[in-house]
This record gives sequence, structure tokens and C-alpha cells, in this order.
Amino acid sequence: MWIYFLLIRIAALFGHKKARAMVRGQRETLKRDLSGCQGCVWIHAASVGEFEQARPLIEKLKSKNEELKIVVTFFSPSGYEAHKDYDQADAVLFLPFATRRNALKWLEAVQPQMAIFVKYEFWPAYLRALKKRDIPTYCISAIFRPQQYFFRWWGKGQLRLLRCFTHLYVQDEASLRLLTEHGVHQASVAGDTRFDRMAEVRRERVNQLTNERLLPMALFAEGCERVIVAGSTWPKDEELLLHYLNQLNEETDLPVKLILVPHEIDAAHLHYIFNLFQGRYVSYSAVSGCIPKTSQQDILRRAEVLVVDTIGLLSSTYHYGQVAYIGGGFGEGIHNTVEAAAYGMPVLFGPNYHHFREAEGLIAAGAARSVKNGEELCTAMNEALNDHTAIGEKAAAYVENELGATEKIYNEIFK
Repeated sequence: MWIYFLLIRIAALFGHKKARAMVRGQRETLKRDLSGCQGCVWIHAASVGEFEQARPLIEKLKSKNEELKIVVTFFSPSGYEAHKDYDQADAVLFLPFATRRNALKWLEAVQPQMAIFVKYEFWPAYLRALKKRDIPTYCISAIFRPQQYFFRWWGKGQLRLLRCFTHLYVQDEASLRLLTEHGVHQASVAGDTRFDRMAEVRRERVNQLTNERLLPMALFAEGCERVIVAGSTWPKDEELLLHYLNQLNEETDLPVKLILVPHEIDAAHLHYIFNLFQGRYVSYSAVSGCIPKTSQQDILRRAEVLVVDTIGLLSSTYHYGQVAYIGGGFGEGIHNTVEAAAYGMPVLFGPNYHHFREAEGLIAAGAARSVKNGEELCTAMNEALNDHTAIGEKAAAYVENELGATEKIYNEIFK
């Protein structure tokens, strides 16, 4: 652990932006006067995705008890930056590096009545300090697999850390069986709180569809019943989508439009997309607010591809499509499939999905397909577009069946 934190500090010295933010952020946390947060419920999320799993529980807690103090910590700078102004928390902070000394200083500063860790992030110094102080400690939306270090012969010491938790709320029966087989019995299946969050996001977005920021998407999709929304895409995903559009133009006259929401919107990636689609697209930034509405309408209706080159609009954008393609499946792993499925859409993605329970669940429900190449994408996309209503109903039913984790956890911990 010391070596890991030392490497982060060395990287920060050499100008690595993320490492510098982490070092600076954790130091600022330790310098703050946190006496006003004492007696809080402390919730730790590694980054953005884990925070989305914590959020429905946080908001339920606040709705039931406005006076309850909640402190949220992040390890990742991206998580902190995205939610540092979150108004349901009394404080949003970087988690101090997990040394024994920092753990003791942190717990002395905030004196939490309870600690909740989301999904992963099993820091030994914090878990041992919480256990020693008899502070109730929970893990929510956890998922475990045989390949994890806990269950290897060399990970037995780490396995003992799981016994520091008062209770672990896991996503599925497979995780529960694995824990039980290895002597961790204070666990039960509650499901994944992310489904509750995505259902709420969908309700919020549907209520905000008159938002001026969404007008380009509405105009682009207007009159077209075959719109693909491709979320969090990377170059390989974009190449396959272009292949699909090219083949489509050769085989059918049925119009298909693509709303492309790249995972990265830096200049280099946007330039790559510009060269890839060779003028066949219009960018969101080019048409939103900088040209007259009448011209905007004409440009968007004639365009084949709309590239959303701004952040914060993906979850709303799914409303305007019939089929969702989720990026990342040709890299380290796919991004959020639940967000699209909550809108009742067929979902497609690349081959790297096997560590994602929700993706496997959607496939089993007949609501999603994985593709390995351009030919498979063409076949799967045509089938999804042609039968999007029936397949989308399966996606919506799958999400509906997964709801309720937040309520279960809240009722067991706080009632």
C-alpha cells in the first residue's frame, strides 16, 4: 500500500494531472476543520460510477431526515470534480490516503456514526480502524468473482478484511455463495442500487425534455423512426458504426440516423471523428445557440450523424433513439448499459462485457446483443431496429425487475 501511494506522489511530482489532484485533495481534507460533520454517516465511493450507486441511498436518507449529516468521500479526482457541489451532502471530500495514521486522523475528525463503502474500495487501514472503534460498517452493491484476490491462495489476509464489515449487501446469489464458501457469513443479496438511480434519472429527464439544451437532439431525430444513440464511444466503436452506416446506404433506402456521444471529447478525439465521418455529421456545439433556430432545424434534419461534443447530456439523449450502442466493449470494458435499458431500448455492445452483471442479465433477458465485428453489428443492429419495440419492452422489464435495492438496504440499516 505504501508503495502505491508513493508512486502516486512521484507521479504528482512529475506533473501527472490526476496524481497531483489526488495528492493535493487528500492533503486539503486533512487540513480542514470537520468538527461540524461529527456524528455523520460517512459514504465512500471510488469514482463517478460508484457514486451513482450511492446516490439513491443518500437521497432517501436526506428525505427521511434532513438533519442527518452525510459526508461523501472519493478516491478518484474525476468523481470528486463531478460531484464536489452535490447539495445532498454536508461535505464532499477526497479520502486521505489509506495509511494507519491517516485513518485514525480521519475517524477522529468526523467521528462517524456509520460508514458505508460502495461496491469496492476495501482499504485495510480504514476497515481495521472502523472495526476497532466498533463503528457499524457496510458495503452496498458489492459484487464478487472467483478471480478476485480475496479468493486466491495468496489473498487470505485480504479475505479477513471482509469480516470487518458489519454486513455486505451484494448484487447477486453468485457473490453470496462465494462469500459463504470462504467463511464470510454477514452478507445478503440486496441487488444493485444503480438500477434505482437509473430509473430515477429517466423520470427526471422525461420531465425535462423541454430543456433548451436538448433541442438539437429533438430536431435531429424528428420524423425519423430509426435513430441509434451510441453512448460513451471509443475509436473502435466509431469505426464499426461507420461501417454499419456505409453498408446500410448500399442495401436499403430506409433512413437511419446516429447520435454519437463520445466518451472523450478532447480535441484529438473530435478531430479523429471529423476525419472518420468526413463531413457527414454536424456537431452539437456548432448548432446549439450559435445559429438561428430555422437554420438549426434545417441543418439537423438533413444531417446523418449528430456528434454530442459536450458532457452531461447522454442520459437525456437516449430518449430520442430506438436502439442504444454502448461503447468500451473493445477496450477495458463496456460503459453504463442500465442507463439506456431504463428507457426501454435494445442494447448492443462489444465483446468485453463478461465482468458486467447487468450486461449479462440484459443478454439473458433477450434485450441485448454483443458483437465482435462489423458484420455482426450490421446483423444485430438491423434486427434491433426492426423489432425495437418488443426488444425494448424486455429491456424495460429487466430494469423494473431489478429495482428495490435501495429500499431493502435502507429498511435493514436505518429502521
